[in-house]
Amino acid sequence: MKIRIKGNSLRYRLTKPDIECFSKDGYLEEATSFGSQKLIYALQRYQDDELMADFNDQKIVLYVPDYMADEWTTTDRVGFENDNGPLYLLIEKDFKCLDNVAEDQSDNYPNPLSKK
Repeated sequence: MKIRIKGNSLRYRLTKPDIECFSKDGYLEEATSFGSQKLIYALQRYQDDELMADFNDQKIVLYVPDYMADEWTTTDRVGFENDNGPLYLLIEKDFKCLDNVAEDQSDNYPNPLSKK
């Protein structure tokens, strides 16, 4: 799972194994260490109507409504967004890059543009 933060925008991108784990458990968490401190970022299912995020105790949680989680993890749907508040939120499946990159992309989804 990757996060991207830019201004008031928060994006989560998940690989196939991430999606499978989230589908099964309803929760997924990763952490980045900064010396003696950690930034934790998580994705959690919840019962509401729209994507929502929270930040407490060095932990970012992006809450995904049950109906979105079900559709996202069982169909070809790429993602969901919420731009109704001060923070733009986006969850999406992570596609393989079209250019050469050093990171391992073996667990990413096939890029639909690679067929062109």
